[in-house]
Amino acid sequence: MIADIVPTTFLGQSYDGENARVDVRFWYPAGVDYEYYRINWIEPKRHFMLGFHRDADHDDLGPCHIQLNYEDTPVDRYPATVLDAHPLSVLEARIQQLPSAVDSIRWDDGTPSLPTWPV
Repeated sequence: MIADIVPTTFLGQSYDGENARVDVRFWYPAGVDYEYYRINWIEPKRHFMLGFHRDADHDDLGPCHIQLNYEDTPVDRYPATVLDAHPLSVLEARIQQLPSAVDSIRWDDGTPSLPTWPV
């Protein structure tokens, strides 16, 4: 699912970005007993993406992480709490976390970073 959103409405506060979209994907790979997902905040004009991912990437971070990409390159990744629940519950929880995650982004000389993320 991909949805165009108005950042100030979604975030509930003023925001520098002009437009954004939320991209949600769930899939069930063979041989894995849980669903994978990516729930991303994407701002095409500023060329960045911030998302919660549960997949087979980045084993060093555990099964779930938050990732910030800028200009198609990963900038920061942190472990995120695994939400072992029905996909709709996971979606609801991650959508509720997106505003604080987006608010955590810091811009320095036009480049975003995610200094920390609470686990």
